[in-house]
Amino acid sequence: MSAPTVSVTRENAEDFLYQEAMLLDEWHLDAWLSLFQEGGTFEVPTTDYKGWDRTGGGFFVLDDWDLLNARVKRLKSRKAHAENPHSRTHRMVTNVRLIDGSNGPEIKANFIINRFRDLTHHVYVGRYHHDVVLNDEGELKFVHRRAYLEHEMLEPGARLSFIL
Repeated sequence: MSAPTVSVTRENAEDFLYQEAMLLDEWHLDAWLSLFQEGGTFEVPTTDYKGWDRTGGGFFVLDDWDLLNARVKRLKSRKAHAENPHSRTHRMVTNVRLIDGSNGPEIKANFIINRFRDLTHHVYVGRYHHDVVLNDEGELKFVHRRAYLEHEMLEPGARLSFIL
């Protein structure tokens, strides 16, 4: 008799993304980092993204596992001047789709992030495309997390010093 296979449902994917949004909005960065499988990556291509690979194009963020850990450590310190005190954000995640990719499950979704800092308000609109894995404990983990901004250009004063 074989062990039953565990599959990821859209409800699991939605709950995972909603949990992530809450952790980032509440600035629980260590808990957010724990959503990654060790060795995971995080990238935010520039707004002129044309589908190039990691070596051939521009990126606002292109973090391997070590840089991702360093980013979280810096954002929690007083050395992150652009985020000390940290921004207040409110994230909305919608249109979550679960796709059976060639290398495992993929989650795609749309987002709107409202960022409030220094008496200003900026809106960031985009889409997520995440490669995920179900670990031995049955938890979803990011393998590769991508946030694509849909803006043609960022507003004057808009910063990407927080985590999209």
